[in-house]
Amino acid sequence: MEELKRIQTIDEALRKGSRALLGAGIGSGALEASILLGMATGMDRLALITNPSRLLAPEEVAFFCEKIEKRLNREPIQHIRGKQEFMGLDFIVTRSVLIPRPDTEILVEEVLDRCQENPAPLLLDIGTGSGAIAVSIASYLPSAKITATDLSPEALEVAKKNALHHGVSIDFLLGPDFEPLEERGGYEGLFDFLVSNPPYIPSEEIPTLEPEVRDFEPLLALDGGKDGLDLYRRFAVQAKKYLRKGGWILLEVGAGQAPAVAALLADASWEEIGTCLDLSEIERVVFAQKKK
Repeated sequence: MEELKRIQTIDEALRKGSRALLGAGIGSGALEASILLGMATGMDRLALITNPSRLLAPEEVAFFCEKIEKRLNREPIQHIRGKQEFMGLDFIVTRSVLIPRPDTEILVEEVLDRCQENPAPLLLDIGTGSGAIAVSIASYLPSAKITATDLSPEALEVAKKNALHHGVSIDFLLGPDFEPLEERGGYEGLFDFLVSNPPYIPSEEIPTLEPEVRDFEPLLALDGGKDGLDLYRRFAVQAKKYLRKGGWILLEVGAGQAPAVAALLADASWEEIGTCLDLSEIERVVFAQKKK
């Protein structure tokens, strides 16, 4: 870090910042160095590249070094920036929520495709976290009426901020799974869609995760129990109660989990069970229909 603190120009900052990050095993070091320097200077990436000899102010150097040090400690770049892009929208992220990932866009896109004939669906998002799924659907489908739950008060506050930021109205409920629906009442047989990206990592795999995930993202959003399927078992049994006849459940799953989740749904007499592939051709979403 002492070498970094002596940088003077944009070019020097980019080279030495990138080298430090790459040396720590952060493969996207060059890109992340430019992001952090952009935060320090208020310049976009093109401006940084085209002004390599621009001198940095002492406060810009201090800010850049502080953020590089955070990243060297494996704090996610999304937490350092305080935001993450998802479905073309910026979302506020903190340590209280799972960072939205491109895989989850597969679920959102599948819901949007299924709503072409029903542009005003009633939708339930269980475990909303940052609100990425619910807010994205509400943004692209303004007529949708969405209810979203989460057991974390801190996560729900982040989701509310994201909804406010994007100007969408969502009914947020605090509590685990279906409990807040039970407590309030009136939701039985109501929804056209139930969606969720539940925790699905087997408990014994948590210590093996990348430090950015293991040490900075909420355990509640990661740990899916012994085999990663705890929440899916509950959904298979309990979700029908809240869907109308012919309603759909769509669940994100971990790599290799789709057959097991599909089997749970089949055992609970769901119909039209299928999967959606992500860009790596991994079965990433399992869907099923409540009997009409």
